Order: sequence, then structure tokens, then C-alpha cells
Amino acid sequence: MILQALVTYYEDLLKTGKTAKPGWGKAKISFGLNLSNDGKVMGLLPLKVSRNAGNKTVDAARLLEVPQPVKRASGIKANFLCDNSTYLMGVDEKGKPERSLQCFEECKNLHHRILGSVQTPASRAVLRYFELWNRKNLEEYSFLADHKEELMSGGNILFYVNGKSVLEDDGIRQAWQKYYDHSENGSVGICSVTGKETALVNLHPTIKGVVGAQAMGTSLVSFNAPAFCSYGKEQGANASIGEYAAFAYGTALNELLEDREHRRQIGDATVVYWVEGGEKIYQDITCAALFGTEDEGITDQDLSAIFSKLSKGEKIWIDEQILQVDRHFYVLGLAPNAARLAVRFFYMDSFGNMLKNIAAHYDRLKIVRPHNEIFENLPIWRLLSETVNKNTKDKSPSPQMAADMLQAVLTGREYPASLLNNTMLRIRAEKEVTYGRAAIIKAYYLKNKNKDCSKEKGVLEMELNENCTDVPYTLGRMFAVLEHIQQEANRGINATIKDKYFNAAASTPSHIFPVLINLAQKHLRKLNEGQKIYFDKQIGELAVIIGERYPVRMNLPEQGAFQLGYYCQTQKRYQKKEEK
Repeated sequence: MILQALVTYYEDLLKTGKTAKPGWGKAKISFGLNLSNDGKVMGLLPLKVSRNAGNKTVDAARLLEVPQPVKRASGIKANFLCDNSTYLMGVDEKGKPERSLQCFEECKNLHHRILGSVQTPASRAVLRYFELWNRKNLEEYSFLADHKEELMSGGNILFYVNGKSVLEDDGIRQAWQKYYDHSENGSVGICSVTGKETALVNLHPTIKGVVGAQAMGTSLVSFNAPAFCSYGKEQGANASIGEYAAFAYGTALNELLEDREHRRQIGDATVVYWVEGGEKIYQDITCAALFGTEDEGITDQDLSAIFSKLSKGEKIWIDEQILQVDRHFYVLGLAPNAARLAVRFFYMDSFGNMLKNIAAHYDRLKIVRPHNEIFENLPIWRLLSETVNKNTKDKSPSPQMAADMLQAVLTGREYPASLLNNTMLRIRAEKEVTYGRAAIIKAYYLKNKNKDCSKEKGVLEMELNENCTDVPYTLGRMFAVLEHIQQEANRGINATIKDKYFNAAASTPSHIFPVLINLAQKHLRKLNEGQKIYFDKQIGELAVIIGERYPVRMNLPEQGAFQLGYYCQTQKRYQKKEEK
């Protein structure tokens, strides 16, 4: 299913001219080797471009469309027109001159096979170059010697003739296309992706851009050990996938991974997403909806309008076009592995259903927001950040939890238990119920229903529910009031009862609250009469709800209700200050 979706996406891109047709691919080019019409080297053209990398500017190889590069597992295989110094010059820094010469000869023979009958000036110049070139020229030509280390380090080189790329020569392009289309293929069989009889691929394409994977790229499909093979078959013979399908899915996936505007990182998974038809606007909306970025011009207000129209069944206009919500939409998460890529998750549904699930998720998260909070809709990365220790070097959330969380949001399934557990661990460790953590607790119990922390009890409201009679929730409110009393009695205090008693109050209230009430009486004596009356009234009203006996122990859902009561009561206090 994944490969089929990627092949379809490739064909959508091909129709609009947004990707290369079969036989062509992209490669990073560092230099252009400029030749004269008679094949002599005239100079070296630097092709690197300046790019911003954090706080500094670096020179990076230019990404150009070239004849489809070969995949080198072992042995000697040359590329056409574009390759490294080992193949185009017969020199490198590996200390194996005999092998380097063999690589050069292979490259020379390949170019003669393809260009032998082509009579354009550029073609003749390239062939003449292979006859004239001597490895010693690298030292003799000063313009080459000055860049010797860079040339020999493995960067790709592309032929130029009289300062013009040989890829602009129609005769050369046609010769390559003919060669590619009629090249010798491996075994013939039924492609499991397209269902057609075709030549089957032996080695699958290299995929680049997955964070944490090998820089040179790795495979999504591979069989590199006997344990992965069946019935004595080797490599690609274990998966009957045609050469066209392999090229198409590899090209499509690499295009998605190259798109830094929409490629995102969730845990250890690199996430890409696309829509049937390939329009960019669907990716922009998804990026803003899931990851909270406005780089694509989609704001929280835009999202709210989209969600509202979607719920009403109204047409959604974006950039003077109507969103087709019935389009198939795909989300793919890839994680690095030792020898190949691992699929963390794959999601497929209509674009409209995906948006509905995201909208429902954000609705569950809604809770009173601090005045300094910038996010109206908490993106996934922000929620996940609430589960990790901010003081550690590695601030990455659990990879499995991150993947499960994203799938829950996309599909509308229950949230993973690890999300709540890790959130609770951070609350206990830091004694802090943040906006994000309170939102997680509320959303979790709205979706993962539990009788001890439920909508029916009135504890899962967006704002403080003063009519709620749930004891754990009321105890949380009481704790917030007692903390407020302490802060008013001791202005500028650095540590409050929260730092010492919060966890115990949430889990074993019968042991702690009598102590806290006695402590509050001492704090009340420091306040003026108006304050005493105000706080005594609050304590009295809450005490009536709690009753004469405090719970001996509270389970995890009840602790969640306690934390929500505490958070909402605290935010109510801050709201009153802002109103003043």
C-alpha cells in the first residue's frame, strides 16, 4: 500500500512537470569540469551554493537533475556524465590506483556505448576527453591542483563544454533516454505494485533525508542477509517489484524528504505527508494543523475557519480554490535502522476525515489559557515536550509514544497510555501543572473514558467549574486556595506548599490536608480582615463539598481530577488579576 501510494504520487507530480521522468534523478553536484570542443580541460566551475545552516552560512553542493545515478552495493558501476573523481578522472584518496583506473575505464566505456553514434559537438568533446585525459593532469593543471582535495573527497562532477552543461544538448539527452529505456534488465515477472509484467528490480533505490539514517542514504526495501531471503532467492528477487515502480516510489519519497517546508520530526520518525493530486496547499494546511507553523501562511484563525466550515459541510476556499476534502491523504513516518528504514506508521484516509480528527483533538485540548501562552491550538511537538525533562541534554520524547500520539490524533483513536503516564511523571517531578499538561489530562480522559475522571462529574471543563461536587477536583481547588493564602501572607516567597506537599496532597489527601489547613490558619492571621473573610468563605464552601473525611488514597484518574481542579482554580485567580 505504501509503495502504491508513492507511485501514484510520483505520477501526479510527473503530470504537472514537478519531477523527473524515468531515467532521470537528482544528484548533488560540487563542480563542473569545463571542456573545449576538442576535449581538453579548460577549467573547473564551482557549482556550490551558499545556504544558511543555523547561525552560519555554508557552501553546499547544488542539486541538479542528471541521468539516473546507479546504486553501488559492490563492484564497479559508472554513472553517465555525472560522477565522482574516481570514475571521471581515475583518481581518489583511497590509495588504490589500480581500482581507480578500472573505474575510469568503466566510465569511459559507458560513455562510448551511449554517445558513440551521437555527432553533436558536446558529445564528441566528452568522448575526446576520455581519450586525452591522464591522471597526472590533476597535478599539472594548476586550476585543478588548487581544488585537488575537494575533487578527490567524493563530490560529484558534471561535464561542461565551453561553459555550458552537456545536459542542455538534446542529442546527448536523447541518447541517454534510449539507452535507459533499452538497457539490459534482470528477470521478468509480475510487479506487485503495478500488477504488470515487467523487468524486476534487483537493488531498490537509495532514500535520503531521514534524520539519523546514513548520510549517503539507505533503502526502504532490501534483503542484505540470508535470514531475510526465501526459497533461495537473492536481494530484490524476494520482492517482485518492477524497475519502473522502484524508480517511481524512490523518486517520490526523495522528493518528499527534500521538501524541508513540510518534512517534520516526531520523536525519531521523519514524517512526510501528501495528497492525491500532489497540490501543495493540502500539505500547507496539514503542516499548520499538526505542527503549528505559520510559515506557509496558515494561521490559527485560518484553521479555526477551516474546521468550522468542515463541521458544517460548507465549501472551503483557500487561495481561490476549493479544497476537495474527499481526496486521499497519506502520512508516512520513517525511522532510521541499522541497514534499512523502519516504517513507524502509515496513515491513509480522506483529507476531510483527517482534518475532522485533528479538529476533534484540538477541541478536547481546550482549557483555560494563560495570558502569555502563544498557542491557541497546541501542536503535537508542544504536547510531547510536556513529557520530557527540560534540564536534560536529550529532550526527545519516547519514539514509540510520539508515533502512537500522532496516529491517535490522525485516526481519532484513544491516546496512548504512555502520554498520560509521562505527563504525570513530569508533574510529580516538577510539581507543576502547566497549560500543556492540564490540556493533556483533560483530552486524555475525554477520549480514554474513566468513571473517576469524567465529563459527567464536571471535571473535564474548559474553565473552572465552581458547581462541580467531585471530591478530588475540589481538593485540587482547595490546594490552590491554600497556596494563594500562603503567597498573600508571605509576599515574595520563593517556595510554597506546592513544592513540598503537592504530590502527597494529590495521592494521600487524608495525611496532608489537615496539616495544610492548620498551616493556612497561621497564614490567615497575617492578613487583613477583608482578606480573612474572603479566604474563610472560599475554604468553607469547598470544605462543605469535600465533607468531614478526606480520601485516604486517590488513584491516577482521581489525581488527574485533582490537578485539573488546581490548575483551573489557579488560572481563575490570575484572570481576576488581569481584569483588575
